[in-house]
Amino acid sequence: MQVTFASEATPGRENEDFVAAGPGWVVLLDGATAPPGVDSGCRHDPAWLVRRLGGRIAAGLAAAGGEPLPDLVAEAIKVTAEAHAGTCDLGNPDSPSATVSVLRRRADAVDWFVLADSPILFETAAEPGRAGAPQDDGRPTGTGTRDAAGVHVCRDDRVDRLPSYTLEAVRAARNSPGGFWVASTRPEAAHEARTGRVPLRGLRRAAVLSDGASRLVERFDRLSWAGLLRMLDEDGPAEVVRRTREAEAEAAPPADAVRRGKRHDDATAVLVRF
Repeated sequence: MQVTFASEATPGRENEDFVAAGPGWVVLLDGATAPPGVDSGCRHDPAWLVRRLGGRIAAGLAAAGGEPLPDLVAEAIKVTAEAHAGTCDLGNPDSPSATVSVLRRRADAVDWFVLADSPILFETAAEPGRAGAPQDDGRPTGTGTRDAAGVHVCRDDRVDRLPSYTLEAVRAARNSPGGFWVASTRPEAAHEARTGRVPLRGLRRAAVLSDGASRLVERFDRLSWAGLLRMLDEDGPAEVVRRTREAEAEAAPPADAVRRGKRHDDATAVLVRF
């Protein structure tokens, strides 16, 4: 595996994304920025959470123990929660939270893990159902689609399907059955992630994206998934971030600001070549 990445904060703010890579693995976290006036019950911010939690996950991946990714992430959430249990209200539903996406190469396949809306893309040479097509574990908690160019999109779309996006509705749905799941203070959230495996045979390249970088496709409709992956490979992750900033500057404020989120966002793009 060859891994390259770029990560850039929202202009004028601290970066609440975290990315790390090692021999055969990548982990990316995207911290959820707290809405103004919301009391998280925690003295720490999302940037603290993603650094502590991301560091624990990276340490587990580097140890190469081979445990299932949900178990590894659950343990990291547990240890991180214990680190501030004495100073913060971990029962507060607005406690700092983050997405988690992990890619890990094994002997003949790549395991993937997606918790909340930071997608992973795979480009394979094989047709669906043949060697090279991603497999998932059957969890009814996300989507795994393949476009005409052979790019498989592994994402968790539960937050896209909430009936309401008021602060109260999102708070009630967070880390709740029938809602959506994120990494925060509850280790069991890791076992609600969408997970799967991609055979190495026929696998060409992959991408791991925070939603600040995937918005070139999902929000601004500037690129297809295949086009985004091609830009990553040909022009580099920094160019994807630059194009994201360009799109943000040119776009009108969203008509549905609650649903579509903030105009600017931290952007992290990771390219993996096999």
